[in-house]
Amino acid sequence: MEKTILVIDDEKNIRTLFEEEFKEAGFSVIATDDGHEALKILDRQKIDLITLDIKMPKMDGIEFLGKVREKHKHLPIIICTAYDNYRQEFSVWSADSYVLKSADMSEIKEKINKIIGQ
Repeated sequence: MEKTILVIDDEKNIRTLFEEEFKEAGFSVIATDDGHEALKILDRQKIDLITLDIKMPKMDGIEFLGKVREKHKHLPIIICTAYDNYRQEFSVWSADSYVLKSADMSEIKEKINKIIGQ
């Protein structure tokens, strides 16, 4: 059965890149630019892993992470951000991994395969 990744990022180009790369790797992908919408998706669909940006309008990734951990304690989450300075913040430690955004998708794909594999 195909595993589903929820991509949450406010940058359309990143969402598109992740969608294409993850689909090519054999995953089903749902993408949104909004943490509130992502919470609604989690309520109605089985998600196997989330990639999460930190800096987003309306609800940032740290707030989203806290809300998800209240209901879905074991759902794997990979923070994928352009900002290294959040890595040491206690609030992101509940994520399963922290990856810096890059045109080279090998690190994030490696983390995904390690966590949920196909």
